[in-house]
Amino acid sequence: MPDATNIHATAIVVGKTGLLFLGPSGSGKSTLAFSCLAAAKPLGLNAMLVADDRVLIAKREGSIIAECPPSIAGLMEIRYTGIVHMPYVSKAEMHFAIRPVDPATAERLPPEDEQIDIADSIQLPLIRLSAASANPLAAITAKIGARLD
Repeated sequence: MPDATNIHATAIVVGKTGLLFLGPSGSGKSTLAFSCLAAAKPLGLNAMLVADDRVLIAKREGSIIAECPPSIAGLMEIRYTGIVHMPYVSKAEMHFAIRPVDPATAERLPPEDEQIDIADSIQLPLIRLSAASANPLAAITAKIGARLD
């Protein structure tokens, strides 16, 4: 994508819902994304990695598209385990941004209908999620009030 912005993030798609995990290095982006991918399988949901660590993001015809840089296609870092190969898609539409938070310092009740700026003129609805969440996919589903299929 020639007009894409390269951002530090992890992108996955569960069913038809794109989830973009944002935050600084070490905040839990990859761990939460991996947990969502793992939780989707027993539920019979198709779930794939788009990109881990670096994501190319662009707005196309009203949609937010995440694409994987070719050099890291299908690769995901699982902290303390290493780099693993994952099923992936090279690009997908993103619908929600997920920000890992530290429960010790996070607001108990974040603002309703919160949006986050991803890049120039690119915004997504934001879901804050504990970096230590035992079942992040269930929490995300509860927040959006829909199944991820």
